[in-house]
Amino acid sequence: MSSNEWESDEEIQYFREYLRIPSVHPNPDYVPCVEFLKRQAEQIGLSMNVYYPANDQNPVVILTWKGLEPELPSILLNSHMDVVPVFPENWTHPPFGAEMDEEGRIFARGTQDMKCVGMQHLAAVRALKKSGARFKRTIHISFVADEEMGGRLGMRPFVNTLDFRALNVGFGLDEGLASPGDDFPLFYAERAVWRVYFHISGTAGHGSLLLPNTAGEKLNYIVGKMIALRRTQVQRLENNPESVIGDVTTINLTKISGGVQSNVVPPQLMVCFDCRLALDVDHEEFEATLQKWCNEVGGGIEITYEQKQPKVPPTAIDNSNPFWLAFKKATDELKLNLKPQIFTGGTDSRYIRQVGIPALGFSPMNNTPVLLHDHDEFLKADTYLKGIKIFQKIISNIANV
Repeated sequence: MSSNEWESDEEIQYFREYLRIPSVHPNPDYVPCVEFLKRQAEQIGLSMNVYYPANDQNPVVILTWKGLEPELPSILLNSHMDVVPVFPENWTHPPFGAEMDEEGRIFARGTQDMKCVGMQHLAAVRALKKSGARFKRTIHISFVADEEMGGRLGMRPFVNTLDFRALNVGFGLDEGLASPGDDFPLFYAERAVWRVYFHISGTAGHGSLLLPNTAGEKLNYIVGKMIALRRTQVQRLENNPESVIGDVTTINLTKISGGVQSNVVPPQLMVCFDCRLALDVDHEEFEATLQKWCNEVGGGIEITYEQKQPKVPPTAIDNSNPFWLAFKKATDELKLNLKPQIFTGGTDSRYIRQVGIPALGFSPMNNTPVLLHDHDEFLKADTYLKGIKIFQKIISNIANV
């Protein structure tokens, strides 16, 4: 297509309109998003409900297309409305301008993460409704708040409400990642996020002395153990070229604090690690190991957690899961090269899986540089429009399981 054709395309216009809404952290305003989605629902002919599972500032918007057999478990097409902060001085285009260049690259925060997928879900449903298609299962298209902050005010509380249970969800689709190659990443599981804080107490006193059992010595021991464990995971990746980051446990030191004065040995220090536990990690054993290290160095260390997610079984991608078979049949017919893997970071899929509902993460963006959370985030118009066609086929298949 030419730049003029892209400019005049209805779906590109809707996508750019949504991108221009600055629902950006740290204080996203979701009211314009809700108003925009209300207009979309009316235009497409979908019912709409808005829920507030955490507070009146963080909505969960559900647009619904009722199925022919509404008693069957429904399909949930999920996306999030919020986007991460921007540093405009590092962008060559306004971050919320949704400007498009001659190559059809649309520049805006959210083009990849993940306003694209939410709008592709809507566009696919719009096209299917226009074609007169009807499906067995009810389709819910959800737009949630706060995903970029861990879903604490959005999907995480929502899945435990009566409103969510009333949706009768049987299968969910959520976000994936772009791929710089020809393949399409397909995510069927996520690692458990543990944010571990070691609050280390020790002997305090004058900096001129060699006091025993200081917090600094203990901190050095704990950091050494954690970094040594990190090195084993680096080695696992290096030893298996087929592995991706989601296959191993990642451990990163993210915060250190403490100390009162340069010549005073402090009574307490704190060190924090961001840990993403691989699927093969025994959570109880991992926690016991952390406690063992604390005891080995003399005790006086309290462990707390900012996040401590449970082990959640992966979504089956075999003959036991009819939704997977329907999804795979669609992508096979479209001749898409899927690359199943475990997600690198975290998405709202983890909360859907946690309540026993199978979910897959998929963003149809191949031959695209991975720019989520980066400066000059963009998506090509052709890639976006191709993704709508892909979702039409996938939705048609999974909604008729």
